[in-house]
Amino acid sequence: MDVELLIGIFPQVLIDGITLGFMYALIALGYTMVYGVLEFINFAHSEIFIVGAFVGVELLLGMKSAGWLDALPWVIVLLLILVAGMAVSGVLAVIVERTAYRPLRHAPRLIPLISAIGVSFFLQDAIRLFESLWRNSFNLVYPSMDVLNTRFELSSTIDVSVKSLVVTAAALLMLWGLYSLVNKTKIGKAIRAVAEDQSAASLMGINVNRMISLTFLIGGAMGGGAGVLFGVQYSLINPYTGFIPGLKAFTAAVLGGIGNIPGAMLGGLVLGVLESFAASYLSLLTGGAFGAEYKDILAFSILILILIFRPKGLLGEVVRERA
Repeated sequence: MDVELLIGIFPQVLIDGITLGFMYALIALGYTMVYGVLEFINFAHSEIFIVGAFVGVELLLGMKSAGWLDALPWVIVLLLILVAGMAVSGVLAVIVERTAYRPLRHAPRLIPLISAIGVSFFLQDAIRLFESLWRNSFNLVYPSMDVLNTRFELSSTIDVSVKSLVVTAAALLMLWGLYSLVNKTKIGKAIRAVAEDQSAASLMGINVNRMISLTFLIGGAMGGGAGVLFGVQYSLINPYTGFIPGLKAFTAAVLGGIGNIPGAMLGGLVLGVLESFAASYLSLLTGGAFGAEYKDILAFSILILILIFRPKGLLGEVVRERA
């Protein structure tokens, strides 16, 4: 075992893990917000996430064919596709809530769960059908922006791309914005009141249905933004790309404490770093017996262990007080 190599690649692995972790954190926020209000896991969130990625790639391809991609500053281009992806995914999440979840709100919990799985498959095939008719292909590649591909070499074994820095900065801004909205505004206070007790919130004049729709809008927008950043970072997407990241983001939400916003952020970062270390070190530590392809096992092993030994997560599940 080459100890110097293990130590030498450590900073690069950590940087890659943090970038991936912020991605998981953004997706996990969609799960944790909906669960915090309705105690319901929206398993269609993976597809809402990938819809944002497709909105971003379609806009970029449209700009490229019109000659705008090189004419506009890259910051403006990134901002446009990010806002568009968040808007479409947020509205889609509201439509899903209104049509597939609200009529089943007071049904046994298993029924809306089955509905969520059905919506997930429906959205996957809807994206595939649309892209097949529109572009005759549903495997799309994000057009590259040269500035984002620039890399800064910090040492012989460490380099950071502008793309990774931009993705991390955008994720941090979105996480900070969500935390401020939920904890420092009247809208956030109303959402927290609905999460605490829907009946009491309704008696206090809060429109419960509106707040639940707003929760889905915000969670969907976070997922859509994560989808755009995912596409910018990893380039290749298809209608099924969101499935594994969505499951890992759910794992991150459980790891941090489902229903807990800071927990979702922490869980995403921890999972991203652990996965990055597994992808880079498994082969070195096992003499090639296990490679990067086994990194996914780590995420779901963590989920099993957390559910067995600490089901409330690292920071604890948000517990509603009852008088």
